[in-house]
Amino acid sequence: MASAPFVESDSVGTENDDLARNIESFIAARTGGIAAVSDLKRLTGGASRETWSLDAIVARDGEKETLPLILQRDVRGAAKALSRPMEFRLMKAAFDDGVPAPEPLWVGDETIGKGESFFVRRVDGETLPRRLLREDIYAEARRALPAQLGALLAQIHRIDPATHGLDTLPAPPAGENPAKFEVQRYEQIFRAIAPEPHPAFELAFRWLNRHPVVAEEGGPRLLTHGDFRIGNVLFGPEGLRVMLDWELAHIGDPMEDMGFICVRSWRFGGAKPVGGIGDREEFFAAYEAAGGENVDPERVRFWEVFGNLRWGIICISQARTYLDGHSNSVELASIGRRTSETEWELLNLIEK
Repeated sequence: MASAPFVESDSVGTENDDLARNIESFIAARTGGIAAVSDLKRLTGGASRETWSLDAIVARDGEKETLPLILQRDVRGAAKALSRPMEFRLMKAAFDDGVPAPEPLWVGDETIGKGESFFVRRVDGETLPRRLLREDIYAEARRALPAQLGALLAQIHRIDPATHGLDTLPAPPAGENPAKFEVQRYEQIFRAIAPEPHPAFELAFRWLNRHPVVAEEGGPRLLTHGDFRIGNVLFGPEGLRVMLDWELAHIGDPMEDMGFICVRSWRFGGAKPVGGIGDREEFFAAYEAAGGENVDPERVRFWEVFGNLRWGIICISQARTYLDGHSNSVELASIGRRTSETEWELLNLIEK
């Protein structure tokens, strides 16, 4: 999960040393061997969690094994939808079902510090959208990914939560329309946290609440990734390697994922609607061919509007975490500026 490390001061170096010793103790206890950590570095990105890359050399029974690992642990004050143990169990369910997901190894404990955490086996690759969209080495990935992502999404939607003991995932009340539930839930969040008026959001809520999708009885209920987009995809020159960041997963309408990847913010300047690299028709066809639900483009449009609105509200929420003094992360503060992007896009979508 390649990304450039950063070091801010000597105190960071001390923190790294302490963390390395704690990780060594943790892995030794889990493996029954002697563990030594090398190449420990914090990766950039991730406003709601810290991501660390490391190699753990484990000696036991006269043999040595090198484990390439990723550690993810909480950022103090950042809101989270799933606990880290639940996210770990979800990734394990996906991995066990053959979905391209990181291999989960251990749930962290208090020795790791900073709240909940987990370890997964590191997969080499790239996540930066600008490299995917612009660099020649990823020309084949740009061609292959739209169909790969459609097939991947169909696999995710086929995961059975009950089979894997995931019945406590966030879900609408029994019998309630997932679309209506999500719109109402985010409207409540917006009313509670918005520090100033946002007329474009008010128009979007009105449009969504009048849409036929929210008036349906019941509605489909499948495992939904919740953050299915470019930026959470680990890729190589050949295309997809694994899907990352499962912390927003829930039970809902599968078309929510299909709309979210079309949100303009996740095109990163690319011209095409699916992550900046693909056309909707190719993406939809690959999803259906891999066993996904029949795709209704108008239903996906509803969720694309909702996805833009939802991302705008998340931007406000992350900025409030900083403004209210719960975190000193400049990244959280700066994300608030992106709210205006979603307002402009919502006005364009609603006028169509």
